[in-house]
Amino acid sequence: MAKLPVDGDKIIEQFGPHKNYTPKEGFKGNSDPDKLVKTHCCFCGMQCGIQLKVKDNKVIGFEPWKEFPFNEGRLCPKGVQRYLQDNHPDRLLHPMQRIENEGFKPIDWEGAFDKIISEIHRIQGQYGNNAFAMLSGVSLTNEKSYMIGKFARVALKTANLDYNGRLCMVSAGAGNKKAFGMDRSSNSWADLKHAEVIMVAGANVSETFPTLTYRLWEARDHGAKLVVIDPRVTPFARTADLHLDLRPGTDSALYGAILKILFDNDWVDHEFIEKYTSGIEETLSAIQDHTLEWAEEVTGVSAEKIRMAAEIWGRAKTSFLLHARGIEQHSKGVDNVVGCINLVLATGRIGKPYCGYGTITGQGNGQGGREHGHKCDQLPGNRDIENPEDRKAVSEIWGIDEKDLPRKGYSAWEIIEAIHRGEIKGLISICFNPLVSLPNNNYVRSALEKLEFYVAIDFFLSETARYADLVLAGSLQEEEEGTVTTAEGRVVRVRQCVTPPGNARTDTSIILELARRLGVESYFPYKNSEEIFNELRKASRNSRADYYGITYDRIEKEMGVFWPCPEIGHPGTPRLWEDYKFMTPDKKAHFNPAPYRLSSEMTDEEYPIILTTGRVVSQYLSGTQTRRIGKLVDQYPEPLLEIHPKLAQKYGIQEGDLIRVVTRRGEMVVPANVVETIREDTVFIPYHWGGKHSVNQLTISTLDAVSKMPEFKVCACKLINTGKKLSKEEESRAYQSSIG
Repeated sequence: MAKLPVDGDKIIEQFGPHKNYTPKEGFKGNSDPDKLVKTHCCFCGMQCGIQLKVKDNKVIGFEPWKEFPFNEGRLCPKGVQRYLQDNHPDRLLHPMQRIENEGFKPIDWEGAFDKIISEIHRIQGQYGNNAFAMLSGVSLTNEKSYMIGKFARVALKTANLDYNGRLCMVSAGAGNKKAFGMDRSSNSWADLKHAEVIMVAGANVSETFPTLTYRLWEARDHGAKLVVIDPRVTPFARTADLHLDLRPGTDSALYGAILKILFDNDWVDHEFIEKYTSGIEETLSAIQDHTLEWAEEVTGVSAEKIRMAAEIWGRAKTSFLLHARGIEQHSKGVDNVVGCINLVLATGRIGKPYCGYGTITGQGNGQGGREHGHKCDQLPGNRDIENPEDRKAVSEIWGIDEKDLPRKGYSAWEIIEAIHRGEIKGLISICFNPLVSLPNNNYVRSALEKLEFYVAIDFFLSETARYADLVLAGSLQEEEEGTVTTAEGRVVRVRQCVTPPGNARTDTSIILELARRLGVESYFPYKNSEEIFNELRKASRNSRADYYGITYDRIEKEMGVFWPCPEIGHPGTPRLWEDYKFMTPDKKAHFNPAPYRLSSEMTDEEYPIILTTGRVVSQYLSGTQTRRIGKLVDQYPEPLLEIHPKLAQKYGIQEGDLIRVVTRRGEMVVPANVVETIREDTVFIPYHWGGKHSVNQLTISTLDAVSKMPEFKVCACKLINTGKKLSKEEESRAYQSSIG
């Protein structure tokens, strides 16, 4: 029988508002906290330093943490408002059980745990261990990421574990490994300041990573030229010396053409290429037909601009290349990533002061979360689960026989497909909202309805959790001790500021209790997060992500430590590759061929327009947290359809018209926002909303063959003007949203 979702508003009606929530009075004593706790913002991979003000075991405000070296007290709109989620009336205060025809009802922890263990035993006994899967999130600390990887393999004994970083950083990670043998940005952001040229590809920095914008503007103040590659004229692109507004899905064509120009004009570092790289012949052979004229036709960017970009990059002495999801969320995302890296290697500008390459991490612990083992193909330390040496090393740390360690399982989207096939019958999720985050979410919804048993661990009732049989009230970042790793590769401390409210529990205590009841308590003997981290250190030793020399004490004293850090006395590594010895088998950096190929779905007569998606400044990922913060909701309350005036004129669309956007997978109605800051052949919709406001009803699930990243950035759509308009009040609100 299909499961019906439970309305989150009715949950509040049943259980009443949070006992600590005082919307009219505000927080008493806001100016006089009991303590000020240095920790980090939970929104995005910058992990900006922040001080949270605590009174009576409640977070009541914040103060800047000016001494933290990355953001120096600066915060974006999300960071400034982040503390407001802590005392929200939607906060889950106790476990809840779905009752047929009645919705969710409270259940005690004992009953909840008994039900979960019973269902795990039933499903695995009937269908096998791999019939129970787990989905995790990279908003979790390193300790929790590590522990969940171990829990799935040792306690659940399943291969089918994956995480929402599969929708974020995996194409970058796969490309980094192919080129360098390691998955980390090459430098701290401090090196940006004196770079002569900074190229930013597929990254709306000013809206999604605002505090990084300061570092780029600082470089501009020192004379740096800025080249931005993006289909939209984002606020950041407006400040660029050169903006390349390429057609979505044509990134590799652009990078291949630029690489060809570099070699045709001898703007390359022959000595570096000869001594420290391999694969250049095959790479150049793959782009021989990537001429300027061809690239102009394919990308929609003028030949003059493409050549100008190549010359700016090629003639510089120092440079930095940054990219984010705009080039990665494609069925050829790994090709796009190595195409960017090829430009860095061709000019030899890596491993030197003010020269580097970086992948801008989108999720809170997107860097650390992709290093320590809650990916289907990975073990702690970014080890390969199919590599015999890696399997042996981790099995010894865990105290299990290597043959009992599961092999590679399904990725996040493949888990959904396996549910539809009947291979997976049970699921545990933690801090993952796939009904909003995954593409083609009508297909995701039907998968959730087919599960025989589903338990969600979260702190709010997300769209996905409404389909769960049990919802366990977990913890926010500031309610547990731990570490996270910033986009720079700096491991920092997250401090417990308060304890979970009501009868909610920390995520760690929930997982440990499940392990105990599954009979594997001896493998999970941790008394605190530091003990988990110390085991993580050992499990990562001599790996591709070596944390062994990092301790809680060092992190506190040094305001973070850059990995790799192989020994206690090691200073950490803010800048990689200074010795030009890369972590590939031949110790060389690898050029990788990346010839252009078509996206999985192209426009045609029926669906003539390109649809692309992304983020806005006031919202974060699936919006589970930020859509509960009033001022952020006011800034951008619902998705808008960005459309160029010429395309709007073609369809008779005016500002505020309600437009039906249709793809081969679904449709939605969204207000038009007519702007000149987007290509004439492309429309853009942000993805932070669920239900009828979810753009991922429309997106396509085609995966990158290497990274298993879905193709979020390109699909074909058609537009139908409904003939209805927003009210004047709604139109004003939409306009205010569009200008931030």
